[in-house]
Parts: sequence; structure tokens; C-alpha cells
Amino acid sequence: MKKFFQEIKADIKFKSAGPGQKLTESVGEKIPKEKARQPAHRQPRQGPTDEAQMAAAAALARLEHKQPRARGPTSQDSIRNQVRKELQAEAAVSGILEAPGTSVVPEPNEEGPAHLEVPGVCFTCPLTGATLRKDQRDACIKEAILSHFSTDPVAASIMKIHTFNKDRDRVKLGVDTIAKYLDNICLHPEEEKYRKIKLQNKVFQERINCLEGTHEFFEAIGFQKALLPVPDQEGPEEFYVLSEAALAQPQSLEKHKEQLQSAEPVRASLARQRRLFRPSPLASQFDLPRDFFNLTAEEVKREQRLRSEAVERLSMLRTKAMREREEQREMRKYTYTLLRVRFPDGCLLQGTFYARERMAALYGFVREALQNDWLPFELLASGGQKLSEDENLAFNECGLFPSYKMGIGKC
Repeated sequence: MKKFFQEIKADIKFKSAGPGQKLTESVGEKIPKEKARQPAHRQPRQGPTDEAQMAAAAALARLEHKQPRARGPTSQDSIRNQVRKELQAEAAVSGILEAPGTSVVPEPNEEGPAHLEVPGVCFTCPLTGATLRKDQRDACIKEAILSHFSTDPVAASIMKIHTFNKDRDRVKLGVDTIAKYLDNICLHPEEEKYRKIKLQNKVFQERINCLEGTHEFFEAIGFQKALLPVPDQEGPEEFYVLSEAALAQPQSLEKHKEQLQSAEPVRASLARQRRLFRPSPLASQFDLPRDFFNLTAEEVKREQRLRSEAVERLSMLRTKAMREREEQREMRKYTYTLLRVRFPDGCLLQGTFYARERMAALYGFVREALQNDWLPFELLASGGQKLSEDENLAFNECGLFPSYKMGIGKC
């Protein structure tokens, strides 16, 4: 029995010793790498039999019939689209509130970029009430003013003078000169010289003729152009002459003068774009469009001037007050801010503001969204600390720019 076990051990040891070697071969010769990687006892793998293939196909058919195979996305774009669909489904379950004066977030375009809660900064035309983009507001306001000439030419010409001319100092000088002409007529209605205005007069050319809308204003209040002879001059010259009908109503001239002096430029107001969200994956996003960061040509010039001044200040010692003024100047480079207020029930109120607006605008904005606007409340920062109750502070002075989230709590 002992000999039998020794033979078995010798046989196992012989098989595990590896491939054999001839006595004539040198000991340093190496086995080729391809052969060394493959075990000597490895047998070629046999393919499945026909019966096994038929059994596997039958089992697969039963499985597919019982539970159809879902076709998943095959690329990164389709994966993103699938995620967006799932987010939309979750938002539909949780719901997006739609209240008076609020708008619901539209469904994102599956082919387009990521969805933005704020499509851009929008404005409201004070004459038509239309909502305008930033690049549309000036053209639409001009069109609305020009169309107003058919109904009220006096008011339309006054709006044109104050809106179409950007140099406020020149506008004020021209308005004051026109008011002086009208005062002379009202104070001396019997004197003919005050009812005539020479168009080639140096003062008229430098102060009035250079402004858009002034000729329309004179014609709207009763002046008419006429060629009149000039003493000591060969040919006639052009004048504005007040008509007899307008002269008989001096109170109308006084009223038009007051309207001209008290008018302001027609400017589109910033649209709040108020939106109210319930907690959902869409509400957790806080993307801002380029309008919140892009600067106009005037703002770029101002920024360049401020940077030049900053370089000069680096070479001099600065007090604490000087440093604080520089910080405030840095805050003013943002024009708009997007604010969100979270209510105790988790709903989010969103609105767009100017960064230089006061806290009073935010408090009023929140009160308008409350069912009972008399309820007291306080605004809390993201860290839980109470925001300043000084309603005269601007958003950029409080650090609420270019976007900020806060909470609301009862007092």
C-alpha cells in the first residue's frame, strides 16, 4: 500500500513539473512567450450543442414574453433627455403653483440647452403694457410715442422731447427756453413781437432746434410757420407765429408749459417676472441668463474709469472710509438681481429686481404674494440670521446680488 501511494505522488509531481526538456538542449533556452502563457493541459473549448442552443432560445423567449426588455438610452444626449423627462414627471407629481400674477415654468425643450427659470431680463412698456426684451424696449417705446401723435399731439411731442434726447442738461436748457417764450406771451399778450419766434435766431438754433420733438411741440400748441419780412434785410425769413385761436386761450399755453416742465422720460419698467414654485427638482435650479452679467457700452466705460482710478489709489495709503467707498463702488457693477423667498410651507417666490433697489421693494413684493398682506413677517438669510429691517438699504449694500435665496418667518 505504501508503494502504491508513492507511485501516485511521483506521477502528480511529474505532471506538475511542466514541459519536458531534451538532454541535448542548453539549460538557458527559454520557452516562447506564446507557448508559456498557455497551460499545456488546456483543451480547446467546445461550442454549445444544438439542443443547448434550442433550450436557451426557448428560455429567452419565455423571459421576453413575460417581461419585455426596455431599450435604454444609447448616448449621452439621450441620457440627458431621459433625466429631464423624469424631472418633469416628478415636477408634475409635486405640482407647480399658479397664482394670479404668476407664471408657470414652461416645459424644457429636449433638444435645447438646460432649462432656465429666468429666460432673460424683461421690461414693461408704460404706454402699451407689453412685455419687452432688453433689445426691444427702446424701439417699442419710440414706436408707441410716435403712434400717440394721432390722439394727443401735445403729450406725444412732450414725451418725444424728454425721451428721444439723451443729454438731460441740454433738454433742461431747451425746455427752460421754450417756457420763457410762453411766459412772455402770457405776460404780454398784446405785444406782437412775443408771438413770433425767429427760427434762425442763434438762441433758438443752439437750444431748441437741436432737440428732437421741439418743432412738433410748437405746432401742436398753435404755432404756424410763416415767411415774414425782416427790417434792414432784403429777403424774408422763416418764423413761428402763434395763431389767433391759441392766443385767445392763454390758460392752455400755461397748462402746456407746466406739462413740458414736469414731464419725465418714458422708460420701460423692470418686469418682476413673479413665479411661485412648490418644492421640486426644477425649483432647486438657480441659473441666471447673460443679461444679469452683460454690460452696456456706458457701463463698460464707467468700469474702465473706475479701474483706472483704482490703479492710481494703489500707490497711496487709504483710510477705512476710503476702502468702504471702494467696496460700495465694486457692488454697483451688477445691474440686476434675482431673489427667491422660501415660505414656511416650502414654496418659493421668485422675482427680478434692480440691484440698486431698496429693501422696501422686496417687502412689498412679498406682501403682494400673501393672502393676508397685513400679516407680520421677517426675512431670514440662508444661514438663519435675520436680514436688515432698514427698508432704505439697497440690495447691493446688503449683498443680495446677483442672486440670493432667503427664508421667511412670522414675527
